[in-house]
Amino acid sequence: MRRNDLPATAAFAALICVAAGVRSEEAAYPFMPPGGRTILLEIVGGDPKALAEAALRKASATDWAEWARTREPALSDAARDTFAGYAALNFPVATDVATAIGETGDAARLPRDGKDLAIAQCQFCHSFFTGYLMQDRDETSWRGTFKAPFHAEIPMTEAERNTFAHYSAINMPLKFTDVPPELRF
Repeated sequence: MRRNDLPATAAFAALICVAAGVRSEEAAYPFMPPGGRTILLEIVGGDPKALAEAALRKASATDWAEWARTREPALSDAARDTFAGYAALNFPVATDVATAIGETGDAARLPRDGKDLAIAQCQFCHSFFTGYLMQDRDETSWRGTFKAPFHAEIPMTEAERNTFAHYSAINMPLKFTDVPPELRF
């Protein structure tokens, strides 16, 4: 592939991802564990009605984990916990949003999950690799990062910050070898 072909190829790939209801930035980081929204799609098999019904449901993380366990028993504990935290923090969504999801199956209308938020917010000011992917923190410590003056200004709601912290505590750090060499340091 010639260097001049890269922008057109990237634009085409982004268009395909958006058309499929998947954020192109998430698709660009397949080595990272999936976030709650992606896991929900796996659980409901992409069924728009089931997706909308789940988005309207209010439950605790424990109840969501059990819900996921009965519908997709093959999920790993980390995937189930990632999803359960995402759902408990972000559902129910507004009725009009759920109605639109039920009609279109557009999962991009759901709140961003922890992976989406990390990709969108973490790599512009510091190394994504050393500043995020290799950090080993619990949920409280991840939330604490937003107390730093340079993180306090990141445009995220409280629910998004909690979603980010929950995802990160379960899924970070990654193994050094899981991160592609071109994204290290």
